[in-house]
Amino acid sequence: MHRAIRIQAALHGRSTEAEIRDILERAARPEGRVKLGSFLASIAREVGGLTDKEHTLFENTRITSPARAVSFE
Repeated sequence: MHRAIRIQAALHGRSTEAEIRDILERAARPEGRVKLGSFLASIAREVGGLTDKEHTLFENTRITSPARAVSFE
């Protein structure tokens, strides 16, 4: 297995470690996956999206300040 990955890495012009990272990345994030934001946006489009009133409500309640670091001390 290690030899096959090493050969594949050489064919791609990268280190064995970089090849393994690429293999893991492709396995964890397949090309055809549906991202959560895209999925939720498609649902919103199907039901007609937000009204102006709903949009204003979200904008007014959204926290715009940067998040603060958590201290465990």
